[in-house]
Amino acid sequence: MSILIDANTRVISQGMTGFAGSYHTYRMMQYGTKIVAGVTPGKGGKEHLDVPVFDTVAEAKSTTKANASIIFVPPVSAANAMIEAIEAEMPLIVTVTERIPVLDMVRVREMLVGSKTRLVGPNSQGVLAPDVCQIGVMATDRSRRGSIGVVSRSASLTSEVVAQLTAAGLGQSTSIGIGGDAVHGIGFVECIKLFFDDPATEGIVLIGEIGGNEEEQAADFLRSAGMKKPVVALIAGKHAPAARRMGHAGTLTMHSTGTADSKIDDLKKAGVAIASSSHLVGATMREILKESAA
Repeated sequence: MSILIDANTRVISQGMTGFAGSYHTYRMMQYGTKIVAGVTPGKGGKEHLDVPVFDTVAEAKSTTKANASIIFVPPVSAANAMIEAIEAEMPLIVTVTERIPVLDMVRVREMLVGSKTRLVGPNSQGVLAPDVCQIGVMATDRSRRGSIGVVSRSASLTSEVVAQLTAAGLGQSTSIGIGGDAVHGIGFVECIKLFFDDPATEGIVLIGEIGGNEEEQAADFLRSAGMKKPVVALIAGKHAPAARRMGHAGTLTMHSTGTADSKIDDLKKAGVAIASSSHLVGATMREILKESAA
């Protein structure tokens, strides 16, 4: 079992006819993902990659019974694409687009309130259930089916950690990139809740970084809800200078808040095991699982 996606997930690709949309949509098809339609305004009635193209999300969803969308729309129009999918009551939206204006994402977040939609991203590598379904742009060659859930703010670190988990003999149930932007869709807490409720997930890896308070919120939740499954965390940015953005839009520390050390301290107090380096995540999780089984 996995969370958010499974073998029955039917995906539409917004912006599929563009270069990036075409390339990554074809990769998802090759992986086995059920891509049932594309959406590009003005190109409705045509076919691309052997699937129909529609002018609107609502029409594509009604015709194909799609229950997920991936968005490859450029930053200037990405918010409108997400809002269109939210208004069409698409259950899951995955947005890989980077550099969407913050105020545009504020509009999207307002639309999500009370809606029937879960948004992953933007600036996300996507969601992957190994050997089952890929909605995103992540590498898949090191992923293996298993029982470790991964939720991350960093795409590159996710690739490294997944490789380390697989090398340690630990496959993954689902990996989720919540995105590196300051304003985004679902976060660590909601993903942890989903993994706690998933009987196929035995342990959780949380990959955080400096800036924001996602990790602190996760620590607060784990303190209040209890550690229902082992959690291992990797926090990047220990040596990052203050008041300077490091890579992602959300990686900014100000006035000694949102630092790697403060996040690590909060997570430790909640009972989370901290991996000091990406190459130790697999080994740390393996040891924690042995201890919990003893």
